[in-house]
Amino acid sequence: MSDSRAAGRRVLLAAPRGYCAGVDRAVVAVEQALEQYGAPVYVRHEIVHNKYVVRTLEKKGAIFVEETSEVPEGEIVIFSAHGVAPEVHREAERGKLATVDATCPLVTKVHKEAVRFAREDYDILLIGHEGHEEVIGTTGEAPDHIQLVDGPKDVGNVEVRDPEKVVWLSQTTLSVDETMETVGALKTRFPQLISPPSDDICYATQNRQTAIKEIADRSDLVLVVGSRNSSNSVRMVEVALGAGARTAHLVDNASEIDEAWLEGVGTIGLSSGASVPEVLVEGVMEWLAERGFDDVEVVQPVTEHIRFSLPKELRRDLRAEAKARLEA
Repeated sequence: MSDSRAAGRRVLLAAPRGYCAGVDRAVVAVEQALEQYGAPVYVRHEIVHNKYVVRTLEKKGAIFVEETSEVPEGEIVIFSAHGVAPEVHREAERGKLATVDATCPLVTKVHKEAVRFAREDYDILLIGHEGHEEVIGTTGEAPDHIQLVDGPKDVGNVEVRDPEKVVWLSQTTLSVDETMETVGALKTRFPQLISPPSDDICYATQNRQTAIKEIADRSDLVLVVGSRNSSNSVRMVEVALGAGARTAHLVDNASEIDEAWLEGVGTIGLSSGASVPEVLVEGVMEWLAERGFDDVEVVQPVTEHIRFSLPKELRRDLRAEAKARLEA
């Protein structure tokens, strides 16, 4: 172990970390809907991919469902931050539901790009992970024009109608490095490949990956707080290992840390995914402090100032709207 690693027991705390603007907006949207309209309020899929957040909202009266068809007629349903396909909006209308669209504005941007390029008859190569809710929602905007590219290994399977009319888009929560590797492989096959007007990977995903790279090679152990179904949290572990961390683990909270991981460790890097409330990070820091890791250094290579306004539907009387739909 190098001298810098061996110097006492300390924690390198990455910043920014935790809630991004889109997650904060979605969680507050559910909380405000419950406050304004009373329970129950239904949410299609997990509002964000974090167990603690979902359980906390359930205790307040939110009911999470997998499909819109599970919501009783005349009720309120909130669409998660990951976005939904147009067909889901139509299902809600058929079910006489009042809706709140909590889709992250950055995901909405990708949806609009997909619609525009499909209208112009491009083949759209969507870089992302099969089965992820965001990918399903984006694909639903233009299913006849979109094909999924699940990483560099998938590039050889891509078939297009016109190699001179191809564009790539991406899921917002991917590893920046892996995405650019995929784009590079696609451009080798399709030199005329067009890039989206602006990077689809969200600012928060990029910033959290940048911060964890700063601490990775200075750490004997990296801990990322986040749930296993959170794409951006999983990617952070991969990025840490790729940036020089000796070992890295994803944990939902302090109770999942194995004390054996601390053997021979002098420096621990700590961060959290974009759907993780700070209270869970604080719990991990308390757990580590009890074991001697009470020297904390904040490492902040970038700062964030982005905020998103709440969904416009929350400015209306949705209970009255839902009742009107039932009576129509």
